[in-house]
Amino acid sequence: MRLPKWSRSFGVQVTIALIAGVILGLIARSWGPVSEDQDNWLGTTLDTIGSSYVTLLKAAVVPLVITAIIASIGNLRKVTNAARLAVSTLLWFAFTALIAVLIGLILGVVIQPGMHADATSLSGSAPDSEGSWIGFLTGLVPVNFLGLEVGTSADEAGGLVSEVDFNILQLIIVSGAIGIAAVKVGKAAEPFLQFTEAALAVVQKVVWWIVRIAPIGTLGLIGNAVNSYGWSTMGSLLWFVVAVYVGLAIVFFVVYPTLAKLNGLSVRQYFSGVWPAAQMGFVSRSSIGTMPVTQKVATDNFGVPQSYAAFAVPFGATTKMDGCAAIYPAIAAVFVAQFFGIDLTIVQYFLIVFVSVIGSAATAGTTGATVMLTLTLSTLGLPLEGVGLLLAIEPIVDMGRTALNVSGQALIPAIVAKRHGILDEVRYDSDRIDGYVPVDEDADESVLAGSSAEGSDEAELEQPSGGTRA
Repeated sequence: MRLPKWSRSFGVQVTIALIAGVILGLIARSWGPVSEDQDNWLGTTLDTIGSSYVTLLKAAVVPLVITAIIASIGNLRKVTNAARLAVSTLLWFAFTALIAVLIGLILGVVIQPGMHADATSLSGSAPDSEGSWIGFLTGLVPVNFLGLEVGTSADEAGGLVSEVDFNILQLIIVSGAIGIAAVKVGKAAEPFLQFTEAALAVVQKVVWWIVRIAPIGTLGLIGNAVNSYGWSTMGSLLWFVVAVYVGLAIVFFVVYPTLAKLNGLSVRQYFSGVWPAAQMGFVSRSSIGTMPVTQKVATDNFGVPQSYAAFAVPFGATTKMDGCAAIYPAIAAVFVAQFFGIDLTIVQYFLIVFVSVIGSAATAGTTGATVMLTLTLSTLGLPLEGVGLLLAIEPIVDMGRTALNVSGQALIPAIVAKRHGILDEVRYDSDRIDGYVPVDEDADESVLAGSSAEGSDEAELEQPSGGTRA
């Protein structure tokens, strides 16, 4: 039996999975755990599906970042204004972060979430790991060639368990150094750069397969979130959650569309184009995990040249965090100060702005923003126990934060490309089918359409930029 056409739409499949996840999560929560430390079979199944999907996404991050950055730097050697593109991207990231943190501060002062919190129902302790400027700076130094971090811990049975994780900032630094070195070597490094581009195409194909099963992952992630936290978790933190989501909504529905409009981009096309990335960010809670989709949105939907997007999107996935590193820490800092009866000074408000704009990379693109919040609180001299107060609703606000993060990570490269005269405006204004603008069948259905193209994108980049602006 052939499924109806509408049911084969990727967007429809994810939406159905969202609804089904909420329903199954509520059912699992109503059943309750089997014992104090064991969930029922449905809850366990949802958790396993969701965590497995995020693990799959993260597994593709290391090869994707390495090949994408090296290949993008190799492509940028053919661009006369590469340095200006990089500087413009960084300035726009900082500018939008400034707007976001100011909105967060205003909402924190106006809504006063800390004054509405019930002190008798909340308790918190200092986090196990704290963010600091020294820790952030030393964390930039690669510990090994791939920026991998290996840790060993004891399990419940007393055995040793080894875990391998990666530091995305170190990974970017290592990959960037290799890419720059390859460009400096010149002609002798051409085979290496060609191999990297071919490897990138292969990795993109694998990542696209992972993206296509997103509805399954969505069902597990949303179902587990509802089962674990339910609707009552917000409790006395309801006003804090409201303040955060109002801030996220203002940036997503007002600030970003306004910036798009001011730069000659269609607001309607922005919303329809960014939706796949925002949707994936909401359910995965990871900018890095969503990066393949964000990159596809930037190139396929927004018409950002591949050679520029391959640099801007990975860079944005670690430094462009308007949700996690601007709105959230601003409102959270005001909340903690109000909760503990501390009056913030003008200097401290300026410090919140400074930390949010400069320290965004401390979030490192992974799930959660605890490091960024502890960095902010420690800079202000506020009690770190405030972090513990907010852990209960962390997953609830993190979904919205990440959706905003990835939306900005896709939009800003489009704005920069438009201002530099290299944006494919025909593609930006094209109709989306199944969430994306259709790509040439010969270009492969990879996550980064046209990744190895030596024609349109590069030729477009080599055109004189005329009245190029920052």
